[in-house]
Amino acid sequence: MSVMDERLLQVTRLVAEEPARHGDGGGVPGLLRRLCKAAERALSASGVGVSVIAEDGMRGVAAVSEPACEPIEELQFELGEGPCLDAFATGSPVLVPDLTDGAVGRWPVYTPALHEYGMRAVFAFPLQIGAARLGALDVFRIERGSLSAGEFRDALTFADVAVTTLLDGQADATPGEVADGLDEVLGQRAELFQAQGMVAVQLGISLTDALAQLRAHAYAEGRPLGNVARDVVARRISFGSGRP
Repeated sequence: MSVMDERLLQVTRLVAEEPARHGDGGGVPGLLRRLCKAAERALSASGVGVSVIAEDGMRGVAAVSEPACEPIEELQFELGEGPCLDAFATGSPVLVPDLTDGAVGRWPVYTPALHEYGMRAVFAFPLQIGAARLGALDVFRIERGSLSAGEFRDALTFADVAVTTLLDGQADATPGEVADGLDEVLGQRAELFQAQGMVAVQLGISLTDALAQLRAHAYAEGRPLGNVARDVVARRISFGSGRP
């Protein structure tokens, strides 16, 4: 058995041994939550998240190791920048062992926001198979420092297992639908696109600027972007006359 196969078996065993938690539910997100928690332990991380990005541009947080990690993972979509998006775009790992060492030039808004959450290092690994890209696995640490060679290889293996989990879930899904449990994740992004269009009409601006307005409001209010979008769609928030 090759070293790579042994590492894959080890990581698969760690995920299988991770106990289910109340509220995990079934489907792919529950499996990915256990994967994130196993990765958090194995990589000496302070938090791990998996985000998915669909072919039509829909994207969302699929799972996190701890509830406290969800706003940190979601922050990248709220601000439109961060390691997850870079790893997905380039198809290569993004390794930042010290957020004070030039990261602010790369992510001028995301870096100080992440710093406020107490994180000092972040590593992102693309979820891909061949040319197909599915999302990214993010690893956060409260202490500065690089991943060891073994941790780096383990992180790549956790990403591979996440890809297999997503593909297996999609294979079991009804043709034309997303994997069990991911419909809600990506459905939230559809709601965001609807809100984006509404704000664009209300303010007479482009869709890009409308998304910036939504992100700025979410960040200023300390609320998830999806919740703000839901309020816009429900007309509880308007960016027209009497805007917040």
